[in-house]
Amino acid sequence: MSTDYQKAREALGLRLRELRESSPHGRITGTALAERLGWGQSKVSKLENGRQTATPDDLRQWAEATGQPGTYEELHGRLRGFERHIRSWGRQLAGGHRPVQETWNAVVSDAGTMHVWENNAVNGMLQTAEYARCIFEQYAALQNSPRDADEAVRVRMKRQEWLYQSGKRLRLIMWEGALQARLCPPPIHAAQLDRLLGVVGMDTVELGIVPYEAALRLPPGNPFWIFDDQLVIADDWHAELWLDDAGTIGVYRRVWEAFHSAAVFGAEAQRVITRVRRSVQV
Repeated sequence: MSTDYQKAREALGLRLRELRESSPHGRITGTALAERLGWGQSKVSKLENGRQTATPDDLRQWAEATGQPGTYEELHGRLRGFERHIRSWGRQLAGGHRPVQETWNAVVSDAGTMHVWENNAVNGMLQTAEYARCIFEQYAALQNSPRDADEAVRVRMKRQEWLYQSGKRLRLIMWEGALQARLCPPPIHAAQLDRLLGVVGMDTVELGIVPYEAALRLPPGNPFWIFDDQLVIADDWHAELWLDDAGTIGVYRRVWEAFHSAAVFGAEAQRVITRVRRSVQV
């Protein structure tokens, strides 16, 4: 968890404790507040000490139980402020994959240049509809989220129109492992690799492949996107990280440059993709 995120969570916890101790009806103990809310006492303690992230409903109940319902908007504003940086998949996917994809479409549409590192699957900007459907179904099963793969696929395919707009530039570096991963049935996997072969040479796309045999200056790590050097979105199993401070963006840009230096392009990239394609038994 990022230091800034944890500091913000601890600050919210201090504010919650302040509200409990300054209730207009007199100071409320943590035990009494837990009983009033129907919570375990440990939850009150974890929230106040920044060891658990409150939900909007938690904050509303806290404000009302301490006799200060008017503070809810302030508390919710604090929560939105630091959740801007760490967006848990559990919360994001509560309404399915489609709304998450719509948020991504809005971010991508505003971008002029995207620097992307992808190490575990074919990047969404270049996915076929069938491949994307496999990915959405797998993650819905993992997160136990609503099954809306068809709607999510349509939104993701809409995003790819960005690739055909003048002045846009996708600078995508992929590890060979992303090509090799058997995430879909062989015919879908093969069609996806064929799609990649057709992308090499597009005016708006610079596609680099880091072969297994390439010498790496850094471990493959997690996939991430850099939007116009103004925003980084990085993936993890529990959440997306949305990072917009200059120092952090600079770190991710240096990581991207390290992988770029190990990548092959053009005909060499096609040879790697073709080698993988021949290994897929359709």
